[in-house]
Amino acid sequence: MSESHPIQIRPRFKVRTSKSQAEIEAMINGFLKTEGCICKGKINHGFGTITIPKVEQHYWSPQLVISIEETPEGTEMRGLYGPKPSIWTMFVFFYATIGFSIIIIAIIGLTNLSLEKSAHILWLTPVLILVFLSLYLTSHYGQKKGHDQLVILHHFIEKSTGFTIEDHI
Repeated sequence: MSESHPIQIRPRFKVRTSKSQAEIEAMINGFLKTEGCICKGKINHGFGTITIPKVEQHYWSPQLVISIEETPEGTEMRGLYGPKPSIWTMFVFFYATIGFSIIIIAIIGLTNLSLEKSAHILWLTPVLILVFLSLYLTSHYGQKKGHDQLVILHHFIEKSTGFTIEDHI
């Protein structure tokens, strides 16, 4: 992963090759079994997850989810870098809850305003927007904290397969 690319939400890649699904799986699994391998994981039946060893993981550690599929044009390997599913789900839940709350508060507040009643509830909207922005900034902090490990995962998949993978496709 080059340093010139901005941090993206869940960067991904796609590679087409003439090698078979079984060959790619064997290359990755073989590399995972070598002594001194800096990553853990397994690829089986065209799907797998590559992670950083538990002792080096922190809350923001990324993982690489890989899918390998035979197509008429050749074999296609797709990779998705991202946080552990529990972290991703938590942030999506918070974003959805805050967004839904803003909509409900806006409806109630604007209804009260149109009925010439007190619309003090509308003051919660900017507060929730600030909470939303703080969550967004927290997630970017986590991405930056996990960036070095993301680079390790990226270099691992390039070394294990021998493919040159374009960044952030």
